Amino acid sequence: MARGRKFNSNGERSKQILLEKAIELFSDKGYYQTKISDIVKAANVTQPTFYLYFKSKDALYNDLNIQFQSGFLEALESQSTEIVENGLKGFVTLLEQKLLNLFVYITENPKLTKIGFIESEQSHIVKKQLTQQIIHLIYLHDCDKDLQMYSVDMKIMIDSLVGSMERLIIIYLLEQKRLPADLANDIIQLYFWKTKETI
Repeated sequence: MARGRKFNSNGERSKQILLEKAIELFSDKGYYQTKISDIVKAANVTQPTFYLYFKSKDALYNDLNIQFQSGFLEALESQSTEIVENGLKGFVTLLEQKLLNLFVYITENPKLTKIGFIESEQSHIVKKQLTQQIIHLIYLHDCDKDLQMYSVDMKIMIDSLVGSMERLIIIYLLEQKRLPADLANDIIQLYFWKTKETI
């Protein structure tokens, strides 16, 4: 709880405005170029108000990373209501759906994505979790042996997929050059066209 002040609707609103303005400034100017004074000025609050909610600029930045990671993982782990079959077809279907969920989250939060997925030192955690989730899906659908048709180590293939996704997110989603569903389909076609032909 904040020191010496009760959280109420005005207090929560001040904190929310600080977070929103910090997202904009960190995304536009970068972490090192953004000062606390810039954030409080943009939020139209006093510097003491800032310190009611955050110990430091680092603490605020960390909160933004946690916010991004939470939303990203929620989008990644959201379950479909439809029953997906086992095997390659089920894996490819579910992966495309999960990519779509992620890409929708990213397009709804482009500035937060720039911070949490691209610029933050913590971004490697999100990418590692994404790799682990995709590998988990492969084993869940019992299709790791089927994917050996690519004649490449599965971990290398998935790391390559995640690296490609990062680049495509920067170029196409954050620049609004591609719709989430189209980009999800493009990635599936690019990486699993051989799989789709055999299903």
